[in-house]
Amino acid sequence: MKVSCKSGISGKSGRVYLLDEIRGFAIICMVIYHALYELNYEFGVKIPVFFSGWFGIIRDIFAGTFIFISGIMCRYSHDNVRRGAECFFLGMVITFVVPFFTTDEISFGILHLLGVSMMIYGLFGKYIEKIPPTVGLALNALLAAFTWNASRGFVGFGALKYNFPETARNVGVLFPMGIISKSFSSSDFFPIMPWFFVFLAGSFCGYWFKSGAMPKAFYKPHCKPLAAVGRVTIWIYMLHMPIIFALFSLIFR
Repeated sequence: MKVSCKSGISGKSGRVYLLDEIRGFAIICMVIYHALYELNYEFGVKIPVFFSGWFGIIRDIFAGTFIFISGIMCRYSHDNVRRGAECFFLGMVITFVVPFFTTDEISFGILHLLGVSMMIYGLFGKYIEKIPPTVGLALNALLAAFTWNASRGFVGFGALKYNFPETARNVGVLFPMGIISKSFSSSDFFPIMPWFFVFLAGSFCGYWFKSGAMPKAFYKPHCKPLAAVGRVTIWIYMLHMPIIFALFSLIFR
């Protein structure tokens, strides 16, 4: 099966190399994060930094960057539905395979989120693109902030805060939306609320990238190795976990 979850990124001035480079850096950081996670929780190598709140923030920043860039890329694809279906399929492969090798459980990880987001964009993109980019970017940034704590049981802030009832949280099938019970567990979890809005924000930002309106430096290569990594992120994501687990198993077991 030909997988095209990575699509070419180019504008009037040529390929947007900076996006490839940022995406490459983000996936490298994600690999390091997962390696530390496996060391800490699977192989008993205690890493104090893993329990620091700021480490989770850094994880969200790099994952959010990856999701945002994926939103930008949708402006360039001619078949987001197919790309989304392929990404979601690969996410399901990970969901079924991972428990055979580790104690981890992955329910609606980043590939599931990207797959669903791409398919939604593919189905409704012609309507989404009618919204002025500045308005769409601002609106989705607001929605992402509003739904940021969905997995913690509420959305909103201040007087606009709404707590999900326990009956809704215990339904079980609402976990892709971020509405989860207290017993829900997933080592890689990127629900639609808030991450789909981060993806959509990227798609609106993609208008300026595709039109060639970004600074010229964005379209010039700065670090070719990072750009090369950024063009094969889907395969790195698929293969890095079994490689990490096999390597650590040889070392520690």
